[in-house]
Amino acid sequence: MRGLLTGGQVHDVTQVEPLLEDLPLQQVVADKGYDSQQLIDLIHARQGKANIPARAGNHYPREFDAHEYQARNLVERFFNCIKHFRRIATRDEKLNARYIAMLSILLALIWLA
Repeated sequence: MRGLLTGGQVHDVTQVEPLLEDLPLQQVVADKGYDSQQLIDLIHARQGKANIPARAGNHYPREFDAHEYQARNLVERFFNCIKHFRRIATRDEKLNARYIAMLSILLALIWLA
């Protein structure tokens, strides 16, 4: 598992390239917020398949596998579970190290449940 902490004003799509660095790519499944031609080109350049639906305003809709896209639901439900813990959702911890420590404890509790 890999993650990056950024400021609240930073868009997620700008952080995808560092997250995917040094990972073997077979398929990347993401929601419409990641519909960026630069990201699609990066995935294809690394011989991966981009399973990202096009935004509604995109003039060039692209094909995506809806059946495989449904697996993203598990990730969405996991993040919803994490958001039930107020301390994590509102980021009460001011220091990155403490926030990561609290997140690690939460992840261990979820894993044990």
